[in-house]
Amino acid sequence: MQTLSVEKEKVFDVEKIRADFPILNETVHNNPLIYLDNGATTQKPQQVIEAISTYYTTSNANVHRGLHLLAERATEGYENCRKKTASFINAPSEKNIIFTRGTTESINLVAYSWARKFLKAGDEILVSEMEHHSNIVPWHILANQIGVKVVFIPLNKDGCLNIDSLDKLISNRTRLIAITHMSNVLGTINPIKEIVKRAHDKNIKVLVDAAQSVPNMPVDVHDLECDFLTFSSHKMLGPTGLGVLFVKKEIQYEMDPFLGGGEMISTVTKEQVSWADIPHKFEAGTPNIAATFGFSAALDYLDNLGMEYIENYKKRLTLYAIDNMKRIPGLEIFGEAEERGAAVAFNIKNIHPFDLAQFLDQNGIAIRSGHHCAQPLMQCLNITGAARASFYIYNTFQEVDIFVEKLQKATHFF
Repeated sequence: MQTLSVEKEKVFDVEKIRADFPILNETVHNNPLIYLDNGATTQKPQQVIEAISTYYTTSNANVHRGLHLLAERATEGYENCRKKTASFINAPSEKNIIFTRGTTESINLVAYSWARKFLKAGDEILVSEMEHHSNIVPWHILANQIGVKVVFIPLNKDGCLNIDSLDKLISNRTRLIAITHMSNVLGTINPIKEIVKRAHDKNIKVLVDAAQSVPNMPVDVHDLECDFLTFSSHKMLGPTGLGVLFVKKEIQYEMDPFLGGGEMISTVTKEQVSWADIPHKFEAGTPNIAATFGFSAALDYLDNLGMEYIENYKKRLTLYAIDNMKRIPGLEIFGEAEERGAAVAFNIKNIHPFDLAQFLDQNGIAIRSGHHCAQPLMQCLNITGAARASFYIYNTFQEVDIFVEKLQKATHFF
């Protein structure tokens, strides 16, 4: 675990951070809100809310089309967000950044525009048993349509990827490894650099689902050397409806457009169409402009805090929660990875996770329960569902204490 000096630790003032989030003043069933469902979506600071409002009150126009002042403001804000996003993940250029509706659409874009073009029947795509459905279903659709094969990388008993199985699973038909950086259920952080190296040694492309990792830790695409990487605005303080897809430029040039329409063209005649330059050829129609204004503010907010300090704080908070949860009789935590993010999946003996979630909600605590859009992982764990607490920058150690206290109370209630 990273350590910080006392001086640096004081910079990360959680109470000051909490003051920026209006929703944290809400009460739920006469209890102060304790929001522990950050793996699903994060709450929004006032700075993000105001940025969206400012767009609609001062800059509301379409992008890349008009020459009037409002259009110029909208376009400048939209493209400024692209530049900030590229900088945030250390992409070589803003042209590496494609805006989508979310991580799900980003993965579908790769499946449609790259895999459908370059893969053929019998080719193989490797995914892990811990994947979110959004990184499984598009490949199954492709399997049904063109006959590719989806191969699963198994997990060890501790919830970590069985990295040694890669050498056996990779064949001369393997074309893509699509892998999560951080499990949305277990919190396991996968060794992406090692996976990319093994893949590239055999001319295999790598797609990284970073929906959980980019909000939680520093992510550097130059260092990872992956071919595709995707994440979502709403999981890192930004608005919903905006996703990011990083693609190496040389691959973008080879890919076909995903959707057809306005803005993604260069010329249109009765006989033929030519495409706009990258990345715009993948952004047909009017985009979610307001969301990019909000996401810019979210990126500024996270940058000001520092991702290293965010990662450190959440590690300490998560380990504190795990240590205290383990003391509750009948509580089982899934996943024992040393390298993990701020998500803890668990069950309590004889309490259904849905019942537990409702019990906690009555006490003002929001968690997630169910299969977490990861049914193959549930099958691997031999369970039908689980409860999950996931933490973010505005959660406190006191909130963890209350959470654990209510879990203890639940064991006597049911």
